[in-house]
Amino acid sequence: MKRDNRMSASQSLISGGVAGVFSRTATSPLDVVKIVTQVGTFHSKRGFLNAFHAVYQQEGLRAFWKGNYVACIRLVPYSAVQLATYNRFIQLHMDDLGRVSQWRAIVAGSVAGIVAALVIYPSDVIKTRLIVQNSLDPAYRGVLHALRCIYRKEGFLALYRGASLTVLGAIPFSCGSFLVYMNLDKLWGEPSFRFTPLQNFINGCLAAGVAQTLSFPFETVKRKMQAQSPVLPHYGGVDVHFTGMVDCFRQVVKVQGFLGLWNGLTANLLKIVPYFGLMFSSFEFCKRVCLYKNGYIVSPLSYQLAPGVDQSLGPQELRELRRLLRNRSFKSERSTVSNRW
Repeated sequence: MKRDNRMSASQSLISGGVAGVFSRTATSPLDVVKIVTQVGTFHSKRGFLNAFHAVYQQEGLRAFWKGNYVACIRLVPYSAVQLATYNRFIQLHMDDLGRVSQWRAIVAGSVAGIVAALVIYPSDVIKTRLIVQNSLDPAYRGVLHALRCIYRKEGFLALYRGASLTVLGAIPFSCGSFLVYMNLDKLWGEPSFRFTPLQNFINGCLAAGVAQTLSFPFETVKRKMQAQSPVLPHYGGVDVHFTGMVDCFRQVVKVQGFLGLWNGLTANLLKIVPYFGLMFSSFEFCKRVCLYKNGYIVSPLSYQLAPGVDQSLGPQELRELRRLLRNRSFKSERSTVSNRW
């Protein structure tokens, strides 16, 4: 979602926030099923489709939005830290012409994602705990209660359990993204600067699918480490017991086989297209509303440009120009009336 200079910084931030919250909320059921399958709670013992039925049967429809509140709240600080880190990294690696190689841009995105994820990592632990608990007999009554309980009973470091896997998982994630983007010209049979918006959307979904598949084992172990707790019933519902990161990998492979590290991948892959589709479409709608409000287009339902408006001007410049023209028109009318008298 590229920044449009015809929108103010606050409008871009609000539009991105609305798009993120809407797409996250709409795809929350798939995210819940993915996480309970990764952790291995009782819901996920009979496969992907049965996990949906088990969650609904045991906890009701509202259970599909467990943890959605904290997931939406963390979007704002996550995006702010990620954007600031990304811009700083890009500035440090620009050449004399202000250009950055594609590989460095992907690394910059990965580094920015790691920094943002580590800064708000406690909220991710809380989200996992809220999702895997039984909502009919909850150990945590909400976000703040979960934060207090984890800190008091398990210590501060429990809020960063599994954080190292965020860093380790970024390596295959970056390699997967780079692998896809380096072969897009061969895939479409034309250079990247000619790609249509639909092609770019497909490219993004494809890159996300490959990158997340390669890094998924690290996320699976991370979720198990976040969920496991000796102070919770059944150790937090985790299907294997372990003493650390390496032991968790070992126990999953021992009990479930090598493919057990990819439990929940189906729900994750099915989430990609609707998540990004809803995000981009809702962002574009918010963008049209802002452009219409700023006076650049004639309707929020289309991108038809307003006649006589310089599209290169920023919102503040356009407002000042209109104010100047109104003042000139008003003075001209007063002068005409005075001459008549």
